Amino acid sequence: MTTTVRRPGTGGGPSALPAAVSASVPQVGAPGRDRFLDVLRLLVMGLVVLQHWWLPVLTRQPGELAATSVIGVDGGSTLTWFVQVMPLIFFVGGASNLLSWRSASGRGSTATAWVARRLRRIAWPVVPVAAVWIGAAHLLSVGGVPEQPVSVAAEAAGMVLWFLAVYVLVVVATPVLAAADARIGPWAAVALFAAAGLTDAARIATGSDTAGYANVVFVWLGLHQLGFLYARGALRARQGAVLVAAGAATVGVLALTGLYSPNMTGVFAMEASNVFPPNLVLASVGALQIGAAVLLRSWISAWADRPGPARVLDLLCPRLMTVYLWHMIPVSVVSGTLVYGLGVDTPQPMTVSWLLFGALGTAALTPLVVLTASLTARFEEPPRLLAGDPGPILVLASAALIGGGLGALTGIGLGVGWRPLLALAAVAAGLLLMNAPRLRRVRPVG
Repeated sequence: MTTTVRRPGTGGGPSALPAAVSASVPQVGAPGRDRFLDVLRLLVMGLVVLQHWWLPVLTRQPGELAATSVIGVDGGSTLTWFVQVMPLIFFVGGASNLLSWRSASGRGSTATAWVARRLRRIAWPVVPVAAVWIGAAHLLSVGGVPEQPVSVAAEAAGMVLWFLAVYVLVVVATPVLAAADARIGPWAAVALFAAAGLTDAARIATGSDTAGYANVVFVWLGLHQLGFLYARGALRARQGAVLVAAGAATVGVLALTGLYSPNMTGVFAMEASNVFPPNLVLASVGALQIGAAVLLRSWISAWADRPGPARVLDLLCPRLMTVYLWHMIPVSVVSGTLVYGLGVDTPQPMTVSWLLFGALGTAALTPLVVLTASLTARFEEPPRLLAGDPGPILVLASAALIGGGLGALTGIGLGVGWRPLLALAAVAAGLLLMNAPRLRRVRPVG
């Protein structure tokens, strides 16, 4: 199911962002198309793929592959402030989810039917990619390939699933948060960010990161809520300027406290970050990014609506979910061939040789990512047999299975052993459970 994102303020109309990354393919110049959101999607996806190539520092050692990070060298943390753009994809997801939910409810769809459709779009594409990784890891192990290099690649492949695990929560919460937006408007986002600040205070006071994981809810849903405001035309230039000013001021104040990490990404992180768990610094950076994007919206839209860029966006955006899930295969193939196969270690980061290595690798990687996406795009659409409204109990149980399975795969990777198989089975069980027919109420006799 792919539909069209409409410009805020143009009324209802369907909108779909499969797993918050993919988009529809209308005709070039289709009326009402908000290509501003397409540009943000493409920007985020491009930077995600580039991070996974440029940030790891791989070195071949006897019988194993040492994996560290650019973040560990001087200046590495500064780089993360420019590549951490995941807040933008939650903002885009908020805009798309609100429009989609409004359209569906206007047609008489129930909240559980809408949530079930969204969850299928999240979970189904994971099944084939996880099966390929887990199967390949077992075959390589049986074939005598050293376990440690395979484990490094499999863990990196599982790492990208964190976003989908969180997005399960986002989808389930959307009907409730849409009602909150209708009732109290921007104060819903303010409340979520305030809760994020209180969670940070509890984490700092207790010295335990565990307390901070409540911000998986507050930070990501707060950024998602800003997308609601954009979708209904309540986030324009003036509000964008407020977000930029508030975000920059908050980041500046929090940085002065010395209580927060300088690392803005959890990708191959060798130290604490502002992402795991998310915190008020990440929320503030996200608000700044969203505000800046809104301020630039007219220029971005004018460029994106031109025939050339529009065709590029229409060509690439429908496959961004596929790229996100499958790009670690070509990344691992190129990295493994260079470092483990040919003994070409990642050069010292922040040097000319490192820049040249990264650029040449990107050039080799790009056609492989395109080829992989073209071959695997068929797995993005859920089978027609996965349909229907399972009702509230089953949809919540399915969300728990899918979210839990994705979270487990994020932590343990897509490698050898029974744990990845069990986690993948949980995702598959959640899909099948949503396919169960809605339970009928039994009328009392007499």
